[in-house]
Amino acid sequence: MKHPSASLLPLILLGLLAALTFWLERATQIDNEKHDGKGRHDPDFIVDNFTVRRFNPGGGLQYVQTAQKMLHYTDDDSTEVTAPALRYISERQHTRVTARLAWLGPSGKEIRLNDDVRMVREATADNPELVVTTSEMFVYPDDELARGDKPVTITEGRSIIHGTGFEADNRAHLFKLMGRVHGIIYKKTDTP
Repeated sequence: MKHPSASLLPLILLGLLAALTFWLERATQIDNEKHDGKGRHDPDFIVDNFTVRRFNPGGGLQYVQTAQKMLHYTDDDSTEVTAPALRYISERQHTRVTARLAWLGPSGKEIRLNDDVRMVREATADNPELVVTTSEMFVYPDDELARGDKPVTITEGRSIIHGTGFEADNRAHLFKLMGRVHGIIYKKTDTP
């Protein structure tokens, strides 16, 4: 008399062989996916100690941008910059903007500055130096505009003003403070 499990042994071996063949076929299959790095956030190029100069339509120097390091990312076409410095050149006075870090969008039309952001408009014969400090600022270099919605401190001479956000127009030399604003403004005095 034959044992019933003896007739199952060839079927079990055949099933195991089929499963092993299926696994082996999957394991050795060539991966047809593209590996072009588009899904990863790795820099495609790195630049150390660079300078960019922008000229106005008349050929005059509009601004100079420098930084210690720049990393460009292909996946979102963004750029990270370490120790950025932006200097606007004007006939009336120059303005410098510095920070520890910056992020540039794909078009380069918007720059987000972070950590120890400082904007300084140089003193003239009529006005003292103006200093703006904040933790984050959005700069639009071609339009010479800046904005921020973080606490900001503006000092000009002895005057000091605090606000919770601001807008600045470098061409028009205008600052607009947002939110709760407080400070001390000293009257400009004529010296004999």
